Amino acid sequence: MYSNKTLGRLAGLFFLVLAVTGIFAEFFVRQKLFVPGDFSATTENIINNQWLFRLGFISDLIMSTAFFVYAFILYVIFKNVSKSVSLFMLLCVVISVAMYCQNMLNQFSALEFLINTEYSVAFNNEQLKSLSSYYFNIHGHGYLVNQIFYGLYLFPLGYMIFKSGLVPKIIGVFLILGCIGDLIDFVVHFLYPGTHSVLLNNITIPADIGEISLCLWLIIMGVKNKTIQ
Repeated sequence: MYSNKTLGRLAGLFFLVLAVTGIFAEFFVRQKLFVPGDFSATTENIINNQWLFRLGFISDLIMSTAFFVYAFILYVIFKNVSKSVSLFMLLCVVISVAMYCQNMLNQFSALEFLINTEYSVAFNNEQLKSLSSYYFNIHGHGYLVNQIFYGLYLFPLGYMIFKSGLVPKIIGVFLILGCIGDLIDFVVHFLYPGTHSVLLNNITIPADIGEISLCLWLIIMGVKNKTIQ
């Protein structure tokens, strides 16, 4: 038997884990290794920083695992608000996590082509570098495809927060806006590649504000203290 406050703080801690590991993998690994438009430099970075590349890979998988546990705890908290909506939220996360983990194989393939000597029998060095860069690039596109279900999970969560008042309603509003922003970002990426504007470059900010605010609120305040079986 746990209270909402305890579960809320536990959820906040798991979100903190996924945020830290996700930020590390994206900004301290991929952003450091990937050189846009220069596959040769990208592959050289991967070869020369294999341990960092592998650490980023593991960090991403830890992030995905933490995201799944975080969503399950939220399901337990909010199922009394709406069991069907909370279940929909959880299913969106389950699909998102599965897609993300599968997509990580594309990123790992970028390393495999460079270090597995069996591939050098069929491809020369430049071809291997090109294939490596291709899979690294495909991983980036896969990340945007995954954003469909990552974005969709924000809407039911925001709705339940707004409806229940267990957490400040303004956080729920930001999460709902975040869902819309993430889905627009996905559509623009694939229908209008290369499109840039101040609005589009910042369209996922509401999601960031909502999730960071929710994480901090859960860790510091928890949610309204109501006993849950």
